Amino acid sequence: MSAPHIKPYVERANTGIPGLDDILQGGLISHRLYLIDGDPGAGKTTLALQYLLEGVRAGEKCLYITLSETKEELTAGAASHGWSLDGIEIIELIAEEKDLDGDSQVTMYHPSEVELTETTTKVLAAVERTNARRIVFDSLSEMRLLAQSSLRYRRQILALKQFFIGRKCTVLLLDDRTSEGSDLQLQSIAHGVISLEQLAPTYGAERRRLRVVKFRGTSFRGGFHDFAIREGGLAVFPRLVASEHSEPFAPDRIKSGVTALDTLLGGGPDRGTSTLLMGPAGSGKSTIAVQYAVAAAARGEHAVIFAFDESIATLSARTAALGIKFNEGTEAGQVRVQQVDPAELSPGEFASLVRESVEKDHARVVVIDSLNGYTNAMPEERFLTAQLHELLSYLGRQGVTTLMVVAQHGIVGGNMQSPVDTSYLADSVVLLRYFEYAGKVKKAISVVKKRSGAHEESIRELRFDEHGIHLSEPLTQFRGILTGVPEELKNEKRGG
Repeated sequence: MSAPHIKPYVERANTGIPGLDDILQGGLISHRLYLIDGDPGAGKTTLALQYLLEGVRAGEKCLYITLSETKEELTAGAASHGWSLDGIEIIELIAEEKDLDGDSQVTMYHPSEVELTETTTKVLAAVERTNARRIVFDSLSEMRLLAQSSLRYRRQILALKQFFIGRKCTVLLLDDRTSEGSDLQLQSIAHGVISLEQLAPTYGAERRRLRVVKFRGTSFRGGFHDFAIREGGLAVFPRLVASEHSEPFAPDRIKSGVTALDTLLGGGPDRGTSTLLMGPAGSGKSTIAVQYAVAAAARGEHAVIFAFDESIATLSARTAALGIKFNEGTEAGQVRVQQVDPAELSPGEFASLVRESVEKDHARVVVIDSLNGYTNAMPEERFLTAQLHELLSYLGRQGVTTLMVVAQHGIVGGNMQSPVDTSYLADSVVLLRYFEYAGKVKKAISVVKKRSGAHEESIRELRFDEHGIHLSEPLTQFRGILTGVPEELKNEKRGG
């Protein structure tokens, strides 16, 4: 019999960015050389400084070798994040002022052979003198210019790689993609490659994302991951994979506190399912969603409302006028209202906000109001529906009941249009409509889908007043309510 396979211990170097460490399954493998590439402004220097600061916290000697930025520029950039670079030795290898005088104005550098040799010698001397364990080399574009030929450049990088690994250094090489096309030679040399991208939508803040192109010796979470640069550094939001998150929960039906509404939904939405509330503007979708959140808080659970379209003040005032009051907060028995700025959000960051509410605050009911705001916040994002499906799957595996609101185009009539078709994603679909009767505009509500069990097939009138939500008995004496202009059936009593 063969001996059992024992997974060898791999020493890791945390990057100081929790989201990135999660993507890398625990951080960078120590004593290796990594390439961080991206266009200028993508966040390479910020990532590198966070990596070195994490080394300082761990008691490691850290070295920043710069061929492009001065120490003053690095210090100023760090200060903007509230950082001090104490504990990090910075070695400047900037071209000397004499290079701007006389004949050297033509080439900006001394002859390449001399310049490259001098630069390499200074790098080796700095590493030996400091005995650093974490090193950042910024940037390779300067080395590429000094080498002038791809052969000399590759040989020089290979020599540096062997030197760094021999001294048990973990090194980040920064590259600003100034070479034509991708530097595949450099990617083949590095043990890992992390690519940073900055996207500029037509409207709103820039979007940033990263991808681990290569990571030898261990698994990692592939694909693109959104991140943001804020005061305090990079905040990385790992791509959500629902299958990695599952918690056992007891099956149950979620009550709204409105008996007729619960009856309409066959006893209420099942725990761990999603319900879509569809209808024209002002038909009562948000109010019903908030009612479920408030009822959850009354049971001692925590609920969260992500408001894309409505301010917190307006939502609180409107629901209070209907007698739907709640205590706002993050504890059990409270409802938290999270205002979402549509122009500043990425799909990854929104998923991270939801995860924090579920895993940290233990939310059991989540309201997304509305999907119109969600999709409008990210009009140029591709595969947004697939990301929403993954988010709903995650919430379902956590035993969270999700209520989503979608405002349809139109006011009265059956030919309503939805800006995004997500009805197939939801486990239950509640339809709201306006209809005309006896010179008045009334509201109707019906359930058209419930995967987890039976539901009432009738249509009821929906009313709101200062005492809350009210549903009539089933409107069996009418037909054509969903068209907006119903007909009263003969030989039936009037109702509604």
